[in-house]
Amino acid sequence: MTKVDGRATRWAGQQERRRAEFVDAALAAIAEHGPDVSTEQIAERAGVARTRLYRHFSDAADLRRAIARRAAELVTADLAPLWHPEGSPNEMISTVISTHLRWLTEHAHLHRYLTRGVPDGPDVRGAIARHLSGLFTGYLTAFGLDPAPADTIAFGLVGYVESATTRWLDHPGTLTLPQLTAQLTGTIWAMLDHTLRAGGVELDPDRPLPLPEGL
Repeated sequence: MTKVDGRATRWAGQQERRRAEFVDAALAAIAEHGPDVSTEQIAERAGVARTRLYRHFSDAADLRRAIARRAAELVTADLAPLWHPEGSPNEMISTVISTHLRWLTEHAHLHRYLTRGVPDGPDVRGAIARHLSGLFTGYLTAFGLDPAPADTIAFGLVGYVESATTRWLDHPGTLTLPQLTAQLTGTIWAMLDHTLRAGGVELDPDRPLPLPEGL
């Protein structure tokens, strides 16, 4: 039986805790200083010297990947209630959109930081799209349609919402948040309705829709 090195285990655990603390400090620094936050500002927020910060991260890219991973966890947790939606198609879409927009507006600096790219890092947009893809697959299957388009629809819609929202964040005052939500909801329903009608399924977007089994 192999003996477990308790000191090594404790050290590994301490390393992970310190990394998590530094990532939380980085998120706070991004919120304070914006997407152009420097490593020095992150270290200052963490209360350590920049050189000490890199004892826990191999380089700046490693730190960015850790930040992206934590952001993906946060947005997935915040949107968790949406993966089992209820109501009519328009109500479901509006709820998803309004919740996603709320997250983006509350974390605007982090959103811009992440959209600038994180080499080999977790993709927040991809995390949301994969959840939606599973939801669309369930509905298409329940309607007797080929679920193959679900992935393309999900990633396309998330990309559309992200692009439109980024534009809105960069040009405040063009639309109110309720107006943007209504506009995106209408466009998304039109895209989904087109896919359903192509398969011979017509739905009233204002009538309650049951959740498919297994979701």
